[in-house]
Amino acid sequence: RSGRSAALRARMEERLLGARFRYLNQQLYTGSSRDAARLFRADPAAFHVYHRGFECQVRRWPERPVQRIVRYLRRRPASLVVADFGCGDCTLAASVRNRVHCFDLVPLSPRVTVCDMAEVPLADESVDVAVFCLALMGTNLQEILGEANRVLKMGGTLMVAEVASRFEDIRAFLKAMAQLGFRTVSK
Repeated sequence: RSGRSAALRARMEERLLGARFRYLNQQLYTGSSRDAARLFRADPAAFHVYHRGFECQVRRWPERPVQRIVRYLRRRPASLVVADFGCGDCTLAASVRNRVHCFDLVPLSPRVTVCDMAEVPLADESVDVAVFCLALMGTNLQEILGEANRVLKMGGTLMVAEVASRFEDIRAFLKAMAQLGFRTVSK
């Protein structure tokens, strides 16, 4: 009997985690990056709940997008400097030889620099590759992408891995990217 109640409790906890993850995800996509920073400053445990829910989601996927980015970087010179916007647990930094600046709202790793993605503490034109892997969140995307543009060296690469449902109109997003000065190399 206690085995059944433990299993029931585990299922209920998983459902609650899923519901909280969906709620937090909605908050991140419908507020600005500053709102997200305030949310997690006020409730740091919420970030851990969000990442546990995120991990449950991506475990079901056939491939983790970060692994594609890892493969891309491993085929490029290790001398390229990378900025990982919304790095989570720093999987990218741990998987490549490149110098990777890791930014997120809460430090899941000692490598993380805590900041708003619209204001990262890097000099202008200081990185070769800027990455948003399932981290292009917030209503102030122009500001966030403008920040990536600011820190990228001329001719640098912006990599965005995002679920298609994130964008109402992918063509409009690509057009907006072109207006920021980016050229689409592959999609």
